Amino acid sequence: MAPATTLAAARRLVGSRRRTEAPRRRPSPSSPPRKLRPMSEIMARAKYAVVERTDYSNIICEQCGSGERSDELLLCDKCDKGFHMKCLRPIVARVPIGSWLCPKCSGHRRVRSFSQKKIIDFFRIQKTGDGKNKCTSNQDTRKRRKRSRSLVLLKKRRRLLPFIPSEDPNQRLKQMGTLASALTAMQMEFSDDLTYFPGMAPRSANQAKFENGGMQVLAKEDMETWELCRAMFRRGECPPLIVVFDSCEGYTVEADAQIKDMTFIAEYTGDVDYIKNRENDDCDSMMTLLLATDTSKSLVICPDRRGNIARFINGINNHTVH
Repeated sequence: MAPATTLAAARRLVGSRRRTEAPRRRPSPSSPPRKLRPMSEIMARAKYAVVERTDYSNIICEQCGSGERSDELLLCDKCDKGFHMKCLRPIVARVPIGSWLCPKCSGHRRVRSFSQKKIIDFFRIQKTGDGKNKCTSNQDTRKRRKRSRSLVLLKKRRRLLPFIPSEDPNQRLKQMGTLASALTAMQMEFSDDLTYFPGMAPRSANQAKFENGGMQVLAKEDMETWELCRAMFRRGECPPLIVVFDSCEGYTVEADAQIKDMTFIAEYTGDVDYIKNRENDDCDSMMTLLLATDTSKSLVICPDRRGNIARFINGINNHTVH
């Protein structure tokens, strides 16, 4: 039998461990398992700090290796390396306002995937009972009647053509899914119309009579083509285009099928505002809407918050959001 002093010491030792060790909690069967974020996502959102140099006279461009034209050198706010504005792809036309990251530090944005139901909800697609209806227009009928006319006459009377959507519904969902992912990554809302919000230009400011020199009026056939294309998109019959991501150019558009010349794809949409309110705006995707005789009434389309696939077709810098 062990001595009493040894047993007492053992009890004290066990009691001490019980007091200092954290109690172990048993996982509740009803509570869901805790999800941990991957380290890559944490590091992508983590704050960074750049140590300022005492001398920037020896900065060179990482693309061409030259330190000349220092007034055109952009310094990355993360790695502190230099890049000529004309050496970047796409070229940076003016010095960005606020922070700027080089192509390497900006990294790839996380692309969100969309299920079929989410794509339908995202674009507010109108469900139809029969999806086998072929889209035809009065323009196609007139074309058949005019085939006997000379080719020269047809070239003089060229009109807009409606796009031809992919026949496979799954392929159309894939195309719209890439657009939804790109809009989400750019923190944009989908809008297939011009939008007017308080603090910007009102709807009454967008009138054809304000245009300097008059405004071109679309022919009746072109208006029918425009209305047909909008109706097709509302049904989920989108143009045969896929939005892809490029490490240098950002989000761009590739044709997923043959597209004829003079085909109507999409109307450039976004928030409407006066040019005078956007003179110092760093958004590089603005499109002129109305050049008025009175310059204070001129309007631009700003698709930095709302827009459609035209935002990525236009060939502008879709790499970073400033």
